Amino acid sequence: MTFDVIAFWEELLEREQLKNYPTSNIVLLRPSMSFMLIQTADPLSLKDALPDFTKTTHIFLPINDCRNVEVAEGGSHWSLLLVSVLDRLAFHYDSLFPHNAREAEVATHRLGRLLGKPLRFLDLPDSPQQDNSSDCGVFVCLQMRHLLMKRLLTASSEQSISTSLAGNAVNAASGRKEILRIIEGFRREGEKRRS
Repeated sequence: MTFDVIAFWEELLEREQLKNYPTSNIVLLRPSMSFMLIQTADPLSLKDALPDFTKTTHIFLPINDCRNVEVAEGGSHWSLLLVSVLDRLAFHYDSLFPHNAREAEVATHRLGRLLGKPLRFLDLPDSPQQDNSSDCGVFVCLQMRHLLMKRLLTASSEQSISTSLAGNAVNAASGRKEILRIIEGFRREGEKRRS
């Protein structure tokens, strides 16, 4: 379920936000592609299955702790990896720090091999933390939107961008309601079109 919600959220951000910035070269990698990258020993074998990263400046990767390749939508926890290709840095935001550090570091190493550029992995201990065991997907969605809309897309090319989320509270309850409201709106719209 969380797998699908994160993929939906990424598509929503692309269609409703990123389209307004046609010169941006930001990729929102789907959860299935991130999982495939983590699970594939030779990332170069995935070149045709993944987007073309030639002009990409930043890549968002949802990270899951599933280690069973038979269950791509398995696992129990999600976190977010933001790769600045320009700076060769990978920032890991984990709401149950440091739960997904291993998976995020593997993704960083494999993506670096795929890009032909070594990437430095930074596990950020000051990431906002969840206070239960069910809000990780909401944290990933809200943090992705914040980093994309409030940091990356609003900065000028010569401006330094802060990637820290220290002090940024995540209201998971209102985020969950917002996501459900958006999904319900699309569901109602689809029903109107069918009738």
